[in-house]
Amino acid sequence: MMSPPRDRQVAWHALGAVLRAVRDRVPIELAAHLGAQLPLIVRGTFYDQWRPGETPQKWRTAEEFLAVVAAQLNSLGPVVGASDAADAVFRVLNHHVDPGQIEKIRHALPAEIRMLWPENNQQDTRAA
Repeated sequence: MMSPPRDRQVAWHALGAVLRAVRDRVPIELAAHLGAQLPLIVRGTFYDQWRPGETPQKWRTAEEFLAVVAAQLNSLGPVVGASDAADAVFRVLNHHVDPGQIEKIRHALPAEIRMLWPENNQQDTRAA
């Protein structure tokens, strides 16, 4: 069983890998709006090594998207798969980011990549 510090390291690395893959695939304006909604500490990993002039990337398939995530996760070894990492991060984003912003991001992704991201079925209770 992994120790808690290792778990946090894996989770942090997975969060960054998936966020950067999304950031690099959506239009610059949407990436910036998503980044603005992230907690300050998470923004650092989101914007790490960003080259806006090279985005959005043209990946169209889930396989290509997951390969980008997997490449960033390789340094951890076989601890977490790209598909599991993407699913976990997408669910966290659904829970913590404005649902309207999530839908804009999801719809900016090609259909095959969008299918990896579960729809946000949560009510936005922050407005209540």
